[in-house]
Amino acid sequence: MTTPEIAPLLARIAEALERLAPPAPPAVDFSVARLFRHDPAAAAFLPAPDYGLPLDLLVGVDRQKARYVENLARFAAGLPANHALLWGVRGTGKSSLAKAAFMDAARADPDLKLVEVDRDEVTALPALFDALRGRPERFVVLCDDLSFEDGAAAAKALKSALEGGVAGPPENVLFTATSNRRHLMPRDHAEGRGLIAAAEDAEEEVSVSDRFGLWIGFPPMDQAAYLSAVRSYAERFDLAVADLDRRALQWSQARGSRSGRVAWQFIRDLAGELGKPLP
Repeated sequence: MTTPEIAPLLARIAEALERLAPPAPPAVDFSVARLFRHDPAAAAFLPAPDYGLPLDLLVGVDRQKARYVENLARFAAGLPANHALLWGVRGTGKSSLAKAAFMDAARADPDLKLVEVDRDEVTALPALFDALRGRPERFVVLCDDLSFEDGAAAAKALKSALEGGVAGPPENVLFTATSNRRHLMPRDHAEGRGLIAAAEDAEEEVSVSDRFGLWIGFPPMDQAAYLSAVRSYAERFDLAVADLDRRALQWSQARGSRSGRVAWQFIRDLAGELGKPLP
């Protein structure tokens, strides 16, 4: 075959390969929002509205708030900071603290962004961290309600992301996870597994917790802290009723728990009863 005959054939092959190649990921404009959701299937960052709960409305978690805010401030300033695991009972304000603290810091720093990832997409974290590496912005990557229901594969992906391989983790990324369990292990961990395999998976998953330099625990809320939260909300939103404490306790007894979430749900119900809007 002569050279003039080969050239058109090579051109057709090149065109076919271009059609088979995946499209380039869309360019990201992080200036359009502060909060984003990551879609790993499309390699896209979807803008989200600002989180509306003010940081000072989170009561009963002053110690946890101070520690997390301090770590976040160091990260925002370009200083060394630790990836954070916020763990404890449900409804105690773990994800609310992460988002409200971020919003408080981001208002003063336009280059600080938050990217939320779904807990079922943990295996995409190494690729996400590589995509954010080297950008001028600083990113808080948040995974809410993290656990490893799918076993050790997701745990290995998270360890890879936090360790960063030979390049190390991106210095402009701070990973924050919330979980009901300190060691992130699924309840049915051993079901359907041999004892040796289950033990190895357990070791893999427990070791992920060690990659978080900052552990912040959220214990159950006692009655005094619960009523303090209710009173704080009621005062902030001018919801004056004579029997506030009694009604708040009845509400918590009906729910079978006391937490910041239950306090907020009671306040929403009370505000609706009184015909007053909430932000």
